[in-house]
Amino acid sequence: MEKILIAENISKSFDTEKKDKLEILKNISFDIEKNKITVIIGASGSGKSTLLHILSGLDKPDNGVVHINNIDLFSLKDEAISAFRNNNMGFIFQFHHLLPEFSALENISIPQMIKKTHLKKAEIRSKELLDIVGLSERYDHKPAALSGGEQQRVAVARALANNPDIIFADEPTGNLDSNNSEDIHNLFLRLRNDFNMTLLIVTHNPELVKLADRVLEMKDGKLFEK
Repeated sequence: MEKILIAENISKSFDTEKKDKLEILKNISFDIEKNKITVIIGASGSGKSTLLHILSGLDKPDNGVVHINNIDLFSLKDEAISAFRNNNMGFIFQFHHLLPEFSALENISIPQMIKKTHLKKAEIRSKELLDIVGLSERYDHKPAALSGGEQQRVAVARALANNPDIIFADEPTGNLDSNNSEDIHNLFLRLRNDFNMTLLIVTHNPELVKLADRVLEMKDGKLFEK
């Protein structure tokens, strides 16, 4: 199977108040197959989110390399990494991070406009995505006028805005009730099955783990197959 992401010897440590080093990630190497849902589980503080942030270029490792579609992520300058993220990756977090002053349509259009997509074309794409996530009637609503589940579905649509190669999701249902969580789970399955999307998800949710093609566990700074 085709690998979309290859990580080699990823290490990360942080300074503690006692001036010693706390090793969070210890020489982690693994890869992610295209068009699959990969889920990482592990105790709080085990380094799952830290790893996700490094794999997506939001943070840098102390050592190691990450290749996405054969691009060495950390060989790029910061500005180029930001552009690469916007063009090739989608992000869904526990808290939706929608811009409160903008409508659902505008929130989804913004990443496209950063990519220099014409406004009209961006709006057409945004409406298509809102239809996919079941919110075509809510395109002109601002986040405050949407429920928590609806806000997260807008966040999913925004993650898809630039047709990314991979979607990174950090506890995407951690703030939702069971009904809204199930809606997001079904949406993830549809993204994989109907749109051939690749997803890397960090979660505690056992129902979300059930969707995975592959489950990995973070423990003692290392990654293990489940």
